[in-house]
Amino acid sequence: MTRILVIIGTPIADALNHALAESYAAAATTAGADVRTIDLARDPVPGTPTTRSELRMPRPDHPDDAPLPPAVAAYLDDVTWADHLVFFYPQWWGTYPAALKSFIDRVFLSGFAFRYRPTGRLWDRLLTGRTARIVMTMDSPRLWNRLVYRNASETSLARATLWYCGVRTVGVTRFGEVRHAGPGVREGWLRQMARLGSRDAAACVRRKAGVPALA
Repeated sequence: MTRILVIIGTPIADALNHALAESYAAAATTAGADVRTIDLARDPVPGTPTTRSELRMPRPDHPDDAPLPPAVAAYLDDVTWADHLVFFYPQWWGTYPAALKSFIDRVFLSGFAFRYRPTGRLWDRLLTGRTARIVMTMDSPRLWNRLVYRNASETSLARATLWYCGVRTVGVTRFGEVRHAGPGVREGWLRQMARLGSRDAAACVRRKAGVPALA
């Protein structure tokens, strides 16, 4: 069965991102996927690292390395389990909320998500084979986000984090000018998320079966 991990990266409970994530997850489940959800408005947000050892997996030959907190270990298990990761978050100050940044800092660890090679400048991408989708909401227009912010938040997440660790981003969805969007517009966004949930579930099945992607 296809395994999809939904990560809601806002500390505000019952926000628009929750409704979008729920629509996506329900449709993906109906399409046959097994879906888990991490909701950073309700689930533990890993604390900001205060030592270098908290940025890497504990090593057996380094007794001074900090052990993984139980919540962080559980999140690593979720990422290991998943075939496909979906990030939902609001754009704040041109990037994503600190809650999601803390999650990334403590979960996408050296030795888990990537590994530096002993010599040279190359590294191993330890999450290769997984795909991801990014869904972001913002009050600014999409044109402003592209021209002024240079799509900073989604580019950083897709390239500096996911690509670096071997995860291929298959799509970015941007919902702009949220505060001006009426109920009809928001209902359309929910329907769009349902379509993407169904599509991603089917695409994961095809990929695992070795079937080429549809044109």
